[in-house]
Amino acid sequence: MRKLTKSNNRIIAGVVGGIAEFFNWDPTLTRIGYVLLSVLSAAFPGIIVYIICAIVMPNASSNYR
Repeated sequence: MRKLTKSNNRIIAGVVGGIAEFFNWDPTLTRIGYVLLSVLSAAFPGIIVYIICAIVMPNASSNYR
């Protein structure tokens, strides 16, 4: 069973890279899409969601059940 975790392939915190790995998407295209979506939606909701995910999402190397 796959879990949504931060990626080790990270630019800032690994959030978008982790989402890309979870859905088997290209990380670069996912990052570009996230930035475009954030900018086109007034930027602040995307930044806030990213910060919340960076705090809440576990690291890929963490042990969890």
